[in-house]
Amino acid sequence: MGPTLFFYDLETSGLRPDSARIMQFAGQRTDYELNPIEEPVNYLIRLSEDVLPDPDAILIHGITPQQTILEGLSEAEFLREFYARVALPDTTFVGFNNVRFDDEFMRYLNYRNLYDPFAWSWEHNNSRWDLLDVVRMTRALRPEGISWPFNTRTGKVINRLEDLAAANNLVHVSAHDAYSDVMASIALAKLVKKTQPKLYDYLFKLRTKEQVAKLVNADKPFIYTSAHYPSSMLHTTVVVNLVSHPVTDASLVYDLRYDPLPWLGKNVSELTNAWRFIEDRSEDDPPLPIKTLKFNRCPAIAPLKVMKLKTDADRLKLDMAKVEQHYRLIKSQAGQQFGVRLLRVVEILDQEYQTKQTKRASTTDTQLYSSFYTREDKKLITELHTNENPEQIRQFRNRFHDSRLKSLCSLFLARNFKSQLTDSERKGWEDYLTKRLFNGGDKSRLAMYFKRIEQLAATHTSAHDQVLLEDLKLYGESLIPASYVLD
Repeated sequence: MGPTLFFYDLETSGLRPDSARIMQFAGQRTDYELNPIEEPVNYLIRLSEDVLPDPDAILIHGITPQQTILEGLSEAEFLREFYARVALPDTTFVGFNNVRFDDEFMRYLNYRNLYDPFAWSWEHNNSRWDLLDVVRMTRALRPEGISWPFNTRTGKVINRLEDLAAANNLVHVSAHDAYSDVMASIALAKLVKKTQPKLYDYLFKLRTKEQVAKLVNADKPFIYTSAHYPSSMLHTTVVVNLVSHPVTDASLVYDLRYDPLPWLGKNVSELTNAWRFIEDRSEDDPPLPIKTLKFNRCPAIAPLKVMKLKTDADRLKLDMAKVEQHYRLIKSQAGQQFGVRLLRVVEILDQEYQTKQTKRASTTDTQLYSSFYTREDKKLITELHTNENPEQIRQFRNRFHDSRLKSLCSLFLARNFKSQLTDSERKGWEDYLTKRLFNGGDKSRLAMYFKRIEQLAATHTSAHDQVLLEDLKLYGESLIPASYVLD
């Protein structure tokens, strides 16, 4: 088929990819000129009975658990379709905020169902790209030819897909329907490509880690667009690579909009405290103008020469003379020592994070990032899916080296082959459900689920929302065994 793009979008049962589930997957393959290839795909995916949807999420997209059970595929069935029809060689997966949201759900879906969590997006010359920061950078540097929406009350810029589609008369039948969002994303990509073809093509070529690293490590100031930076500055600033991250493919970059002098003399303890509150950024007095730029997240970056200095600098509220002064300070010996101290800060905060994760109650489902699979286990995973059936899964449960895979085998069996469980497996699954849904009395997952439905029913009075909430209540009740009394 040759290189293609696959635009996709998800509707989910909640916001957390380690605990919520995909309920709808829709996508459309196109060529590099954004012309559709093949028929679109649009699947519902069944919720397994150990998952309670977030009622707030259901009110947004309107897909009920009952609908997924009646019309949807199991996760195992969906993934067989995904690898047969979607994850083909030379595919670039594209979405609108997919790198931070949809891709994470896809990773956990693969992990939970005994696939390599990452291979779908890079093996066989595959890659991924994200339109959201492409749109943000287009707005910041090349806004001509596109209508850009604002919040009429606050005056802040808006970059939501539905608002961009409405402002530019793009077809968007229904926001928060995965297929409708896919078609709107393709239309928006066409608009950017048509109005600003050079920027579009440049950012598309920059989607690989190698290309990102080449620009970041050039030791020169460059433009960086990210939600981390304030909307009043169109989420865009000029940064420089301060120091490479000690573990991951990433760099700590300094925002040259701000004078580094107040930071250069601070010790590790002071910098650590400042970093802890980095999200409380003030546009006038930022806590710490440092950001971790991850090479594998398709960052929207560009050489400084892309700026039309006067026009773009004014739009972005950048004083380029000060940017140059700040750059020289960062490149001084004091700036280099500052970078060394920040590496220590990263180590301290990483250790704190790991400690919190260890203390936090977790299940096998949530442990995707605890380690990578060994080469031997990757081979076993491939072998397992060549003949996926309950007996083979039982055999592989004892062959895996990774304890997560051993545990996932039992969960995978129960979620996808419940009717073929042995008596002991069925008993284990029922015990798991009881612990997951009912433990904690009036603080249990099911009790809190019903409480949230009751709260929403008091404020969402439309007939449509009331029907959805009643369906959610009935779904929760269907999970309660006849012999069980909910506190």
